[in-house]
Amino acid sequence: MDLEGVIGNSPVKKDSWKTVLTLAYQSLGVVYGDLSTSPLYVYKSTFAEDIQHSETNEEIYGVLSFVFWTLTLIPLLKYVFIVLRADDNGEGGTFALYSLLCRHARISTLPNCQLADEELSAYNKDVILSDNKSSVGSSLKYTLEKHRVLQKMLLILALIGTCMVIGDGVLTPALSVFSAVSGMELSMSKEHHQYVEVPVACAILVFLFSLQHYGTHRVGFLFAPIVITWLLCISAIGVYNIFHWNPHVFKALSPYYMYKFLKKTQKGGWMSLGGILLCITGSEAMYADLGHFSQLSIKIAFTCLVYPSLILAYMGQAAYLSKHHNIESNYRIGFYVSVPEKLRWPVLAIAILAAVVGSQAIITGTFSIIKQCSALGCFPRVKIIHTSSKIHGQIYIPEINWTLMLLCLAITVGFRDTKHMGNASGLAVITVMLVTTCLMSLVIVLCWHQSIFFAICFIIFFGSVEALYFSASLIKFLEGAWVPIALSFIFLVVMYVWHYGTLKKYEFDVQNKVSINWILSLGPNLGIVRVRGIGLIHTELVSGIPAIFSHFVTNLPAFHQVVVFLCIKSVPVPHVRPDERFLVGRVGPKEYRLYRCIARYGYRDIHKDDLEFEKDLVCSIAEFIRSEKPQCSLGIEDVECDGKMTVVGTTSSNLDGIRMCEDDGDFSQMAGTSELKELKNPEKLRKRVRFVVPESPQIDTDTREELQELMDAREAGMAFILGHCYVRAKSGSSLMKRLVINLGYDFLRRNSRGPTYALGIPCASTLEVGMIYLV
Repeated sequence: MDLEGVIGNSPVKKDSWKTVLTLAYQSLGVVYGDLSTSPLYVYKSTFAEDIQHSETNEEIYGVLSFVFWTLTLIPLLKYVFIVLRADDNGEGGTFALYSLLCRHARISTLPNCQLADEELSAYNKDVILSDNKSSVGSSLKYTLEKHRVLQKMLLILALIGTCMVIGDGVLTPALSVFSAVSGMELSMSKEHHQYVEVPVACAILVFLFSLQHYGTHRVGFLFAPIVITWLLCISAIGVYNIFHWNPHVFKALSPYYMYKFLKKTQKGGWMSLGGILLCITGSEAMYADLGHFSQLSIKIAFTCLVYPSLILAYMGQAAYLSKHHNIESNYRIGFYVSVPEKLRWPVLAIAILAAVVGSQAIITGTFSIIKQCSALGCFPRVKIIHTSSKIHGQIYIPEINWTLMLLCLAITVGFRDTKHMGNASGLAVITVMLVTTCLMSLVIVLCWHQSIFFAICFIIFFGSVEALYFSASLIKFLEGAWVPIALSFIFLVVMYVWHYGTLKKYEFDVQNKVSINWILSLGPNLGIVRVRGIGLIHTELVSGIPAIFSHFVTNLPAFHQVVVFLCIKSVPVPHVRPDERFLVGRVGPKEYRLYRCIARYGYRDIHKDDLEFEKDLVCSIAEFIRSEKPQCSLGIEDVECDGKMTVVGTTSSNLDGIRMCEDDGDFSQMAGTSELKELKNPEKLRKRVRFVVPESPQIDTDTREELQELMDAREAGMAFILGHCYVRAKSGSSLMKRLVINLGYDFLRRNSRGPTYALGIPCASTLEVGMIYLV
């Protein structure tokens, strides 16, 4: 069964050919910038020192054969024909695979998951290619659900892949820009070149990162033409070199030349695979950027333009080098040597632009994946700026941007050659691919319900190829490969410490939440004075009453007439439809005026601004009151009512629901039979609130009174009660736990952002309640 026809809301289905070709054109500038610039440094890195270019041409032919088959097996066969089909409602990437597995095997590490989340339309668990559920797949699912150790290992595996993508975000800009700038070595003396190359590369990198806060939508229309120009340029030069220097170079595409290459070069040839590996750097972007395009558009762009252009470029370089064996005495083997001398300066300019575009793509991808990690509780909250209101996914994270820039500059100044940068980048690239292969084999069994034999064949075939390249990259540990390992280790520690601390904090909330019986014993007034207004209490709990509330009411004599326990949670899907945004329910009997509202967001969703969110929140509660079933609206002490939630959409998605209007002063002229309004204190101009209620069905008196009370409370204003927790390891904890919680997590918590919606709340409306969490 075709996967593209399964997903009901996927953007890949039933697109017109015009739309598909437009997306394919746009994908060239976003997805393939990094992959397209790989000819700049592949041969140069491969022949750095492990092997020598000899008169027999066995080395250059062997390298070309390896490049051809690597490009054919990994990007074309693995990604285009298999991995792209494993999308998560149109989204791709490491976390998309992990999210698919979490939904099919209940191995999610998100602490506040609910059964109601599985009823989301995006929570599609029927994305399968076969209706036969094997017993092996069922036993594998049971094993993963039973053993927490396996779940943690799977999470760490996904985090390792994510950390390597972030590491690649540091290495790829440095490698691409430095390789493009290195073309100047053929146009000036070696003495001058060494003083020009690094400063120019650093200046371009600073310029690139300085432009990030403007967003790519302003210059994004230039990306695709630049990459297309670059691809046509290198393919034309390749065709020229093939016919002018060696028309028989196509014979080297035979796998036999790989055997001859390894037989002659032996250990040196194996170690040089770390340079050959760079020909597929950027291939993961095809899958990671799937959410911005479609499967078909990415396939068309790669198979029709990118793949043949790259093959022609590598063949052209090999054809030129096969007739030139003394160039190493003057210049190192590189891309620009094979470019006709009259074209070198124009090609250099195009190469620099293409390198900037490729670097831009990986930087944007790094921002995106950190946002996903933060949404799923695996990275500290950071400031996320949406640079475009029209283009989805265009985000900017200042802290990450400047960190990446400093690391890029350090790599460029510290290494100063493509050899060490290539070794570092190669290890990061192949590690991400290995993680994708491992997760993909589980998806084949658990999500597609295919035979375990197919999954084993997949991981053995592609895993063995990637393991060969991984070993060749890892052996270069002291020659640059230590960089991605060090960077990934630092990011992995940060991610795991934050995730561990978040889980422990949530467990404390669950263990110390207040029972509903305590609320019932206080009576409708909660034993305190109820004043006008809405009290919004932020909590991570999806059921029960947080300890922060009891801490507040036992120390202060008054609280608001309407209390809302707000939980903003992420679910393991990329997007939540607006009409499924909120879950609303009661806490206790009706006269208590206690409500629970759960706002659900996918890991790629954009959080609304505060004013619009507040309006949606109040309208969702009003719509819940209007449409509430009688059995849950009785004024009895129904303890079970706390667990009954109603799905309510946002105002824009629920056109037939209650709408809220806010005006200054009197709006009596707008009154109608379907409006709840208040006309008191006309002499005082202030913001008035009214609910516009649908004409039918008619609402009863009690419901109208409750809506009136909610309207009065909204007009009086909203107060935000935020918990300011101090997490400490309880006495008797191990030394490692004390270090992680008391030092690591506490440092990250103090230096991370608060909840997204709370950033724009006026200080006068905010009250922080401090508590010590002993975990």
